Amino acid sequence: MCIAVPGKVIKIEGKKALIQYPGNETGYAMITDGKVRIGSFVSVQMGLIVNILSKTESLSAQKAWEKN
Repeated sequence: MCIAVPGKVIKIEGKKALIQYPGNETGYAMITDGKVRIGSFVSVQMGLIVNILSKTESLSAQKAWEKN
């Protein structure tokens, strides 16, 4: 099973986005939705952006992620 990790897009380079994850870690993920912008809250699974989240959803997911 793979878990989607919440994060925020801080940079876009072509079809890749630099994501800031909980704990200030960063990594690149492939953009799968043309609506992704700098500042978008997203969930990332296996190096792919799988969902755009609202700020409320992102904060909730980050709290849950930090508990584990």
